[in-house]
Amino acid sequence: MNTLDNRFSNWKGHALALAAGAITPLSLAPYGHWFLGVFAAGLLSWLLAGLSGKQGFIRAFIFGLGLYLSGASWVYVSIHDFGFAAMPLAVILTGLFVTSLALVFAAPFYLFCRFFSANTFFIIVSFPALWVLGEWSRTWFLTGFPWLFIGYAHIDTWLSGWAPVLGVLGVSYIAVLSGTLVALILHKNARRTPYLATAALAILCLWGAGKLLSNIEWGQKLEANRVSIAMVQPNIPLPMKWSAKYQPFIAETLLGLTEEHWGKDIIVWPEAAIPYLYEEGQNFIQFINSQAESTNTALLSGVLYDRYDEQEKQYYYYNAILGLGNSNDKYFKQRLVPFGEYVPFENYLRGLIAFFDLPNSVIHKGPKKSAILNINKDSEDHYKISPSICYEIVYPDLVADSARQAEILVTISNDAWFGDSIGPLQHFQMAQMRALENNRYVIRSTNTGISGLIDNKGKIVFTGEQFAREAISGEGYRLQGNTLFSNTGSLPIILFCLFNLILLCIYKRLHH
Repeated sequence: MNTLDNRFSNWKGHALALAAGAITPLSLAPYGHWFLGVFAAGLLSWLLAGLSGKQGFIRAFIFGLGLYLSGASWVYVSIHDFGFAAMPLAVILTGLFVTSLALVFAAPFYLFCRFFSANTFFIIVSFPALWVLGEWSRTWFLTGFPWLFIGYAHIDTWLSGWAPVLGVLGVSYIAVLSGTLVALILHKNARRTPYLATAALAILCLWGAGKLLSNIEWGQKLEANRVSIAMVQPNIPLPMKWSAKYQPFIAETLLGLTEEHWGKDIIVWPEAAIPYLYEEGQNFIQFINSQAESTNTALLSGVLYDRYDEQEKQYYYYNAILGLGNSNDKYFKQRLVPFGEYVPFENYLRGLIAFFDLPNSVIHKGPKKSAILNINKDSEDHYKISPSICYEIVYPDLVADSARQAEILVTISNDAWFGDSIGPLQHFQMAQMRALENNRYVIRSTNTGISGLIDNKGKIVFTGEQFAREAISGEGYRLQGNTLFSNTGSLPIILFCLFNLILLCIYKRLHH
């Protein structure tokens, strides 16, 4: 096995790492240059080869800074424009956010450089495994921020066929492995015919298998399961959203946009669309419920649901989806947004600055038992919908848990918080991956866009225009039959990565 050393000086290596991190988001929406993610991952494996644990951590941290500054600094818009933080403070908070994410990104690569980066074989086996375990940790560590995964770049490449089998983490694994193998081919110490041929063959087999897997039909589209769908996009500016004087205007806007779509099988309004708290809005809710019932429609709308607990003598608030007409279920959001829906360390942070006192930062986590919405529950045409609110759609396993019990996915959001940034476009791409992973159509309704319908292959059927006040409609399918990923979630790829690392540790122990 070939021993590798790192020939880059600190500043040159760090500069390349920063640049590699910065170009990685260009592989994702809205840019779509998927090959840049593969290249950047391979370059990082090369840049880390032969470094000590401390050196590798610093270099991976610099890569992470480039990654999140380029791909997630849109949070500045939320903090400054809608969180009422002055520009200097917003810059500082955004910097802290990006730095924290970069530290989490770098952690696995300390282990890589400390234990596995000394030779070619160890790099090939360990680098993709640690990359994916790092992505997985970002789905749960400190509540999670599962953004900018390399696998999302491959919805339209041959690797898309792996998504229903291994999920986005599995796609990331193969993309990163491909980049690592390309780096091996290009490394001058590894330019031997056996290395080159084996690496090229492995890449060809993995991508070719993905192409073959993409031809599998995980469920049939039956004409009897066709559904008519409408999504309402009211485009209400955030300053108007929670002002009592605009409640009648918002209600009239929603009704006006919905008017010509009564009679559709499913109408979806966006997150917190109903401009009243649940209890105070009963007159409006009963009115739209009667409209939905009389037209044989299931109306699914976001609402802030309030409940008074007599024992505890306090109100509880939930971010919810309310089923009306042909659906009478409720779904309560399970994954909350820190600071946007609740304030961590509330006793210490609440009141310090306006950003820690946003209007809806009093939301409570909902129960898991509310994870399915029934449509036409008491009829032969009964089917189930898997709901998600806002960034719940970016959690692969959360969605898979309910998708395997349902025939359609519905996600609602209010991406106005991200302004005219790349954030909403990245968010929509992640919804595409959930459709592909679970072989389900995804109905997405948002306040300002992007609203649209995604088919079971992750392809866009239609979308509306961002920042337009409109209703869009079309037809989709209820699908049965689960993918392998729907049934197993991310567990197989996580265990596979852990198993690889354990084998390497055993090998090292036996030979040293």
